[in-house]
Amino acid sequence: MAAVSVAIIVVPQAVAYAAIAGLPPITGLYAAAVAPLAGALIGSSPYLQTGPTAITSLLTLGALTAVGDEPDLVGVAAVLALIVGTARVLIGLMRAGVVSNLLSQPAVHGFTFGAALLIAASQVPTIADVSVDGANPLVSGVRALAEAGDWDWASVALGLASAAVILVGRRLATWFPGALAVTVGGLAAVALGYDGSTLGDLPQGLPSLELDLPWDRVVELLVPGIAIAVVGFAEVAAIARPFATADRARWDPDREFVGQGLANLAAGMFGGYPVGGSFGRSALSRLAGARTRWTGALSGLLVLALLPVTEILSDIPVTVLAGVVVAAAISLLDPVSLIRYFRYTRLQFAVAALTLVATLALAPHVERAVVVGVVAAVLAHLWRELPLTVDSWVGGREIHLRPRGVLYFASAPEMERLIGDHLADHPDAVAVVLHLDGLGRIDVSGASALEGIVRDLHRADIEVTVIDVPPQSIKIVRRLLGPDVSVTPNPNPGIR
Repeated sequence: MAAVSVAIIVVPQAVAYAAIAGLPPITGLYAAAVAPLAGALIGSSPYLQTGPTAITSLLTLGALTAVGDEPDLVGVAAVLALIVGTARVLIGLMRAGVVSNLLSQPAVHGFTFGAALLIAASQVPTIADVSVDGANPLVSGVRALAEAGDWDWASVALGLASAAVILVGRRLATWFPGALAVTVGGLAAVALGYDGSTLGDLPQGLPSLELDLPWDRVVELLVPGIAIAVVGFAEVAAIARPFATADRARWDPDREFVGQGLANLAAGMFGGYPVGGSFGRSALSRLAGARTRWTGALSGLLVLALLPVTEILSDIPVTVLAGVVVAAAISLLDPVSLIRYFRYTRLQFAVAALTLVATLALAPHVERAVVVGVVAAVLAHLWRELPLTVDSWVGGREIHLRPRGVLYFASAPEMERLIGDHLADHPDAVAVVLHLDGLGRIDVSGASALEGIVRDLHRADIEVTVIDVPPQSIKIVRRLLGPDVSVTPNPNPGIR
C-alpha cells in the first residue's frame, strides 16, 4: 500500500520535474521507474523514496545549459546521471560521507529558498500559457507576469487551483494524494472542454539499456556532476536522518551514498537523468506503513508497469503539472529559518542571504551558487574563530598568560602581539607560565607561533613553562617546543 501511494504521486511529479530540467517527460518516468529499483539494493533508510526531485532537476538544468548547443540533450542528461552516480558510489565506498557536511545549514537553507523561488518562477509561463525568452527562470517568470494581457485565464485558473488543492490537501491530511487528485481533475477538465496545452503523446514501452552516449561531454559535466552528487545528498540526509532518529534506528550515510549512486547509474543507463530523495514521497511512504527499502523498489516496478500504456497521460494539461511543481516549490520555502538566523546569528544569516542571492543571480547555473555557499560558510567559520584574547596575572616575578580562543594560522599573529604586550608591561619578569587550557584547538601554525615565542623568551633568559595543554594538541606542541621546555597536558580537559 505504501508503494502504491508513492507510485500514484511520483508519476505526475516525474513528468513535471523533467520539464524543470528542460527534458522530455518520458525521461522523468524512466528515472522514476529504474532509479528506485537500483537504490533499494543497498540503501540504508527504509523510507527514502528515490527519483526525480525539484532541486535535482534545477541543478540538472544548470548543468545542461552549460553544455551549449547539443542535439542529444537526453544523452547529455544520461551522462550527467552516470557522473553523479559514479561520484556518489566512490564517496560511499571511501567512507567519505562527511563531505556532504561542507555545505552548512545556513547555506543549505539559503540555497533551497532561492531554488524554490526559481522553480516556482519557471512555471509561471506554463501556467499563463505564454511563450517568453530568458535563461534565468526568475527572468522568464517576471517577463511572463508582465504579459498579463496575453494570459490564458482558463489555464491560469486551472494551474493555480491545482497548486491550491495540493497545498490545502496536505494541510488537511499528510497522506492526501494531491498530485493524483489534480491529475484526475485536469483530465476531467479536458473532457469538459478545456482546450489549453496538454502533455501530448509520450513514447510507449519499457526503457532500454543505452550506452551510445555523448561521452565527449564528460569533462565539461564533471564539475556540475560532482556538485549535484554532494549537494543533492544534503537533501537525502535531511530526509533520512530525522526518520532514523525518530525510529531510534541506525542510518549509514556512506551506505546511502552508494545506494543513491547506484540509483543514478541506473537512471543514466536507461534514459533518465540525475535523481535524489523526495521528502514528500518519503514522508508519505513512512505514513502509509513502509517498513523496508523494498517499498521504493515496488513503487519503481509500478511505474515501470505504466510505461507501456503512457497514452493515458497524454491529455493531462501542462498547467496542472506546473501547479504540481509550484506546490512542491512552496513546500521548500522556509522563511522561519532565515528569520531565526537574522535574530540570533547575523554572521550565519549573512551566509544564508549570500547563498540565496547567488542562487537567484547565477541561475540557471545554480551549482555555482553552491560553491559560493561553501566558501561563505568556511570564511564565516574562520572569522568566528579569529578573535583571540590573552588573560594575565603576576605572582612575584613570574607572569602567567592564558590565551583563549582557537590557535590557528589566522589567530597566531594576534596571540604573538598580545603576549608581547603583556611582557612589555612586566619587564622585570624572569619566568613565564603559559596556560593553554583556554585554547580549543592548536594547529601547526599555532604551535609554530608558540615555538617562536618560547625561543624569543629563552634568548631573553626568561624561563618558560607550558601547562594545561589540550590532550589533542599535546603531541604537536611537545614536538615543536622540544625536550628543553616543560610541557604538561591538561589533567581536566573538560574544565576551562
